Amino acid sequence: MEKYFNINYEFDQNKVDTIIFEHIRNQIPGYVCSMDGNNVTVANLNPDHLRIVNEAIVNNCDSAWVPIIINWIYGTKYTNYCGTDLFIKYIELKKFRQFFLGSTPDILKNLQVNLSKIDPKISEMRFETLPFMSVENFNYEQIGEMINNDNPDIIWISLGAPKQEKFMSNLLPHLKKGIMFGFGAIFNVYAEMPGLKRAPKYIVKLKLEWLFRLFQEPEKQFKRAKLFISILPKMIREELKVKKIKNIYETTN
Repeated sequence: MEKYFNINYEFDQNKVDTIIFEHIRNQIPGYVCSMDGNNVTVANLNPDHLRIVNEAIVNNCDSAWVPIIINWIYGTKYTNYCGTDLFIKYIELKKFRQFFLGSTPDILKNLQVNLSKIDPKISEMRFETLPFMSVENFNYEQIGEMINNDNPDIIWISLGAPKQEKFMSNLLPHLKKGIMFGFGAIFNVYAEMPGLKRAPKYIVKLKLEWLFRLFQEPEKQFKRAKLFISILPKMIREELKVKKIKNIYETTN
């Protein structure tokens, strides 16, 4: 993994999958953070959140613009690995026992129906809501016991960033096995709930999925985009300083 904008990223999709599969095979619990623009923003404004995402077994880049900026600074050729793509890829593999945690009963019901069309075994897997409360107040021992009794390989968690990342970090000591994924709105997308769906493929290829979501959730996404843009100049300046230091080190060694 490489560190950019203070975050440990893995841009190689095959390596992301390899790390996850190795942890599943060896029954080592852990979590994965999907680093979209909002998650990057929160991590760079909140040291505790930054620590949590950097303690993940791997972080996929879920932002179209972060790799573009990194490529401009370093001359690399990175691309993003969207959480939605990773999610449906692992569903279509039909090889893991999975646990779906969070969101609302209606969303979970629709999600189970839709995913069972892809993998019929999902109709028998666990879909559980969580009480609406502060992340500090969950009974993690009880939640961990519920998950351990089901013995899943993968636990999908939908609480929204930064809550779901802190939730995963707090839950981790109570798990015997299983990889947690904090993938937020993906439940809504694949439950095909009104008002929220995945952007068409041509929009994704144009790196404009953020704009598509802005039209779907204008108030929520505008606030996130505004905050990301406000800290972006500072992030770029700091990364340019890091590049300069790296160049000096490479020149002298």
